[in-house]
Amino acid sequence: MLDRDPLSGPKVSKKDTDQPYPGTDHDMKPGADHGEESYTGCGKLEGLAAVITGGDSGIGRAVAIAFAKEGADVAISYLSEDEDEDAEETKRQVEAAGRRCLVQRMDVRERQACFDFVQAAAKEFGRLDILVNNAAYQMEQPSIHEITEEQLDRTFRTNIYGYIYMAQAALKHMKAGACIINTGSITAMEGNVGLIDYSATKGAIHTFTKTLAQSVSDDGIRVNCVAPGPVWTPLIPATLEPEHVAKFGEDTMWKRPAQPVEIATAYVYLASSDARYISGEVIAITGKTSTR
Repeated sequence: MLDRDPLSGPKVSKKDTDQPYPGTDHDMKPGADHGEESYTGCGKLEGLAAVITGGDSGIGRAVAIAFAKEGADVAISYLSEDEDEDAEETKRQVEAAGRRCLVQRMDVRERQACFDFVQAAAKEFGRLDILVNNAAYQMEQPSIHEITEEQLDRTFRTNIYGYIYMAQAALKHMKAGACIINTGSITAMEGNVGLIDYSATKGAIHTFTKTLAQSVSDDGIRVNCVAPGPVWTPLIPATLEPEHVAKFGEDTMWKRPAQPVEIATAYVYLASSDARYISGEVIAITGKTSTR
């Protein structure tokens, strides 16, 4: 059970230091809440199996922990050896909840790597019920003129190519009742002048969600999207300028960014049978009254 008062949540200190990309949870100051102690499950996903990209830290770790506490086995992927420690901590948390956890380092930009990862998870668990597309890349730039071809390619190949590759791989193993949950962003709705290419990919993810939902509806598979506002994850100090990190989340009603566990609850809902009539939707959890 989470604290019911959003104003009581931890705030980001203005003394936080930046990190090199991709950033790690174990170096976060202050640390993030992924639901290690604050989330209590009630069996909503009992006996299911899930694959989560970018599951080592941030929202991905929080979703992995919540899914495990709800009764699901979880496979997580992550990008680099710098994140090995974070990935092992996520695995430890999943196993502490009494569920199995498969951990694999891989790059979602590589189509075959996506297929190999999904195949390994389906073989390990004997089924695949949930795909969470969550891996992401962003790098803040002062103007569109500073976005290099290399950055543009990496942003799109990670944030949208990877989502499509993972969906292609997962759908081969999914049956009626399964679901795909994509991670979108408030930047797809409002834009962000420092994250032009990233915002464009998130817009693509929202449209991809709606279109894929229509495409697989006859198979009884649901596709939805969670679009977070500011969330305290390693990607923030690793990719934003320090002055932006210091003010991160101050423009929300709660005057702070969300903690990852506060976003993970939406993924649990969308993955559960409670959401069996919901598909093609983008659920915005932004801490704001509107997305203009």
